[in-house]
Amino acid sequence: MGEEVQIGATAVGIKAKDGVVLAAEKRVSYGFYTLSSAGKKVFVIDDKLAIASAGIIADMQSLARIVKINAKAYELETRKKPTVRSMAKLLSVIMFSRRYMPFFAEVLVGGVDEEGNHLIVMDPLGSLIEDNYAALGTGAKLAISVLDTGYREDITLQDAKKLAVKALKAAIERDPVSGGGIDLVLIDQTGAKEEEVKVQLLI
Repeated sequence: MGEEVQIGATAVGIKAKDGVVLAAEKRVSYGFYTLSSAGKKVFVIDDKLAIASAGIIADMQSLARIVKINAKAYELETRKKPTVRSMAKLLSVIMFSRRYMPFFAEVLVGGVDEEGNHLIVMDPLGSLIEDNYAALGTGAKLAISVLDTGYREDITLQDAKKLAVKALKAAIERDPVSGGGIDLVLIDQTGAKEEEVKVQLLI
């Protein structure tokens, strides 16, 4: 009988009226073994696009590199930045092409472009779902209840940041493979800004 593979960690994304917030906790674990509390699961692709992941850290890093390289190549060739949907679609094709030996990672693609603010949710096989907010990973059931309660359509970027931190705090407190602190990326028309929140500051 096979062992269930779980997408460890917790990541959340929120689309605000003036931008997008992506956030994830920092613990790197294999099963219930904690390898590190300094893992990076939120990756800035360019100044208007970022991704957040839950899963195996090596697969997260590989997917982030693939998207970053392709986004840069597109910009150099066309002299304009790719749209959020186009990068999500590219990632979807890459993940689906590996469906028999998939990347063990769920991904949130978030950003701002000429079409507006976007948050796209992807499973390990590359399914694409655009939503207002989402939570991924083993702590998703805990985080999504906080997002369900606190989200509103006219939420500002700063309030979305506070809600993301609150949702991740709920996951960190109760999910044994989530912890170590929180990384965030706030994306608006002025660019992408990375922030870090220490766990002890949340108590």
